[in-house]
Amino acid sequence: MHPSRCSRQRLERLTDLPNVGPALARSLESLGFRVPADLQGRDAHALYRSLCRLKGGRQDPCVLDVLLSIERFLAGEEPKRWWAFSAERRQRYPGL
Repeated sequence: MHPSRCSRQRLERLTDLPNVGPALARSLESLGFRVPADLQGRDAHALYRSLCRLKGGRQDPCVLDVLLSIERFLAGEEPKRWWAFSAERRQRYPGL
């Protein structure tokens, strides 16, 4: 969902999270996550590594940006576009 339309009062489906569309929602469901609350407290990098294993190879680094946006939103930050986390991802995980 576009971050400007995210509402903490309406977090029922994975696609209610910022930057999550149907494809990423399906991938997260394949990892056992059904609702946004299932992702509360999860580490974005650990989720990224799990997705890489699930898919059988390295995923686009921008997926990690989206996962960072989810992690921060669920921790209480305002929703932001996924690319707001790209610089942080490049600094913290330069090998991706």
